[in-house]
Amino acid sequence: MAEKKKGNTVETVWAIAQPLAEQLGLLLWDVRFLKEGANWYLRIIIDKEDGVGIDDCVAMNDALDAPLDEADPIDQSYNLQVCSAGIERELVRDFHFEMFMGADIMVKLPKADESGTKLRKGTLKGYDNGVLTVGFEDGSERTYEKKEYTQVKLDDFEGFN
Repeated sequence: MAEKKKGNTVETVWAIAQPLAEQLGLLLWDVRFLKEGANWYLRIIIDKEDGVGIDDCVAMNDALDAPLDEADPIDQSYNLQVCSAGIERELVRDFHFEMFMGADIMVKLPKADESGTKLRKGTLKGYDNGVLTVGFEDGSERTYEKKEYTQVKLDDFEGFN
């Protein structure tokens, strides 16, 4: 068994998965290690320009199998899941915001803001170190500090309210 790596599980797995994704023509979108109920899940989220299919997920899963076993970066048992970022992909990492500058987004707030709602739809106008700037249909803009929002997703459903 390989010696356990110190540090963050997600960063360790990212370092393993990133070059494999590139070899397969995929973009590593995110890595998440989380507990749901009694089970731990290692989620590898992938993307590619023309969309991710089941074959891409299987290929990434197969590519990860031996390197994850060899590195053995996770102490407890877990379920490996490889999935697509999806249409309403969550924007989490800096490169996500850079890729989708100018795109329609949905911002989930922990409490209603001055608009009276906890879900704001607008256009991604800026992002800097967690500070999000959103443009709205009426031409106004609003800046949200990281503590003021809980989630940002793409709003890819045209005409969907």
